[in-house]
This record gives sequence, structure tokens and C-alpha cells, in this order.
Amino acid sequence: MDSLLELRDCTMQFGGLTALSKLSLQIGPRDLVGLIGPNGAGKTTVFNIITGIYEPTSGTIQFNGQSLVGRKASAIAARGVARTFQNIRLFASLTVYDNVRAAFTMHLKHGIAHALWRGGSFRKEEDEIRDQVLDILKIFRLEELRDVECKSLSYGDQRRLEIVRALATRPKLLLLDEPAAGMNPREKEELMELIQFVKEKYQIAVLLVEHDMKVVMGICMRVSVLDYGVKIAEGTPAEVRTNPEVIEAYLGQETPAA
Repeated sequence: MDSLLELRDCTMQFGGLTALSKLSLQIGPRDLVGLIGPNGAGKTTVFNIITGIYEPTSGTIQFNGQSLVGRKASAIAARGVARTFQNIRLFASLTVYDNVRAAFTMHLKHGIAHALWRGGSFRKEEDEIRDQVLDILKIFRLEELRDVECKSLSYGDQRRLEIVRALATRPKLLLLDEPAAGMNPREKEELMELIQFVKEKYQIAVLLVEHDMKVVMGICMRVSVLDYGVKIAEGTPAEVRTNPEVIEAYLGQETPAA
């Protein structure tokens, strides 16, 4: 498989605690992969070593053929890795428009001198960014909310906006950390459609951490399972669903019939 992202034998230790142990994981350029496991299994730690929040104790992380280990989070984002968080991290007091606009600053061509003088190239680029922000808000049905402060949005719209803001950085890989958390059944159905839409429209890879098995099994092409920082299974949703180790560690043993 051609890999966009490859983790090889990654271990993450915090003092005497091993959060990840020799984890290997591959994500292709157009994959939609689920990462599941019980609380404390190491799922968010995987995101944190990919995005530069933590540097793995050992092992390698390759993205587009280049190492991410030791790079700053901002540099990794600029290379094409975007993420959302389990706890929504929007700029609550800013508008929908300004939240998305902020994400476009990563790709600005003009510098401080252009901004101060506000010359022709500055105004042209600002006009282009405004058009791009409005376009992406329209695609995700947020255009009418452009002037609304984020703290006034519904929970589902905040989750959608967080994904839109991540997409505004023009990623090749989108990491979604429990996007269905706190959603009602209708919102989860809409989220599943949104993730599939995003993957196809923007031709990107998606790595999804999620506790809701209906969401994971409903949209993922492949699923990896962690337990105490160790990958215990990997395969299609159907293969993982029937794996005895997964049933025991995560999904729970079925109670024998009386």
C-alpha cells in the first residue's frame, strides 16, 4: 500500500507509564481509517505524536516520505496534517467567518510590510481569501451563520465548523478526535455523511478516533484497535467486529444464553 502516513514501532512513555508500545500504522492517500479502543488505550496519544505535541520515545513517523519526529506542530500542520479535538477548540467570541478566516493565515503570501502598506497585492490576496472563506461556508451550509459568534452556535454546528476550519488549512490528512461525542442520533447520521463528503470532495485521507461503533463501522474502510497502547487487531469493520480479542477488550463479552 502506498502510504501517506506511516508510523513504525512507535513507543510513547511518560515516566514509568507506557502509553503506546511499538505501534505501527499506515494510512493511504485516500483512506478513511478508524482507531478504536477503551478509554486510556492511547488513541489521543497517537494523534499527539503525529501532530508534534509529543515526540515519541522511539520509532519513526513518516508523512509524504518525510519524518515528522521532532518537528513543531505548526510545521506539521503546514505540511498538510490537520486535526480536530475531543473538546471543541473554536475561538468562541469570534464569528464563524473569522474562525475560518484565521485558518487561511497559514498560506498567506504577503508579509508584515504588505499588511502595513496595504498595497495592491495585499488587497488582492485578502479578496481571494474572503472569497474562499465564503465558498467553504456555503459548501458546508454555514454561510447564513457567517456573522454569528461561535459560542451561540448549536453543538452540531460547532462540530461542523471545527471540521471546516481544519479543512481551510488545506490538509492532505485530517485527524478527527471523537467528533460524534455529545451528538444526538440525527447529528451522528449527518456527521457520517459529512465525513464521507469531505473525504471525497477534497480527496484527502481521514483518521478517525471514535467511541461510537455505529459511526466507525458505518463509514471506515479499515479499523485499528488499541488496548493499553498495543495494537491488538486491524482489518475491515466486519473482521474487527468478530475478532475475539476486540470483543473481549472493547466491545464486551456476550452473555451466554441461559
